[in-house]
Amino acid sequence: MKHGKKYNAAYVKVDKLKEYGAVEAVDFLKANHTVKFDETVEIAVRLGVDPRKSDQAVRGAAMLPHGLGKTIRVLVFAQGDKETEAREAGADYVGGEDLAKKITEGWLEFDAVIATPDMMRVVGKLGKILGTRGLMPNPKVGTVTPDVARAVKEVKKGKVEFRVEKAGILHAPLGRLSFDTTKIVENAKAFMDAVYKAKPAAAKGQYIKKISLSSTMGQGLKINENGLK
Repeated sequence: MKHGKKYNAAYVKVDKLKEYGAVEAVDFLKANHTVKFDETVEIAVRLGVDPRKSDQAVRGAAMLPHGLGKTIRVLVFAQGDKETEAREAGADYVGGEDLAKKITEGWLEFDAVIATPDMMRVVGKLGKILGTRGLMPNPKVGTVTPDVARAVKEVKKGKVEFRVEKAGILHAPLGRLSFDTTKIVENAKAFMDAVYKAKPAAAKGQYIKKISLSSTMGQGLKINENGLK
């Protein structure tokens, strides 16, 4: 893949053998921002687990103290009083079979899905659509819950879910590059705290193997783990 002159100019500045401090890395990404839009800062973590084994699966959610810097469109499957609670909490779309039908017809204009336990009979039929997009509600991350108001507010404020991939890597957004450096670093620390807490009991040896920060169109920088504890 070919890159532009600005990208290549930034690429040669990266010390491939160095572990950057979190603040230093964010400042580098800001200083070498080359595109016109406000990029997303992303974190990638390589774990020392075997995702093929169910007892080493890593999944959870993190509350980012400074949010993501964008509007999150929340869809809630609920009925009765819970439907009212979800709407009052700020949910963008609330319903049941009607929303399920729209989704099966190709509608996907939402970023997060929450459901009350009784509505999983409806949501379960959407597994192939929502699951492949990482949108399937799950009680382990608090998106299948009777307390829909709290769940909606948390997602709106900046709750991000994570799940280890087959290669043993976690990915998550940390906010916009235009955020103050301190806010991005604090979001990163909150994310890593959740990752540490999600460590499976069956995981042996080195749990965190590598951490990197990057921007949407920018470089990836290896990060010193100690700076995110």
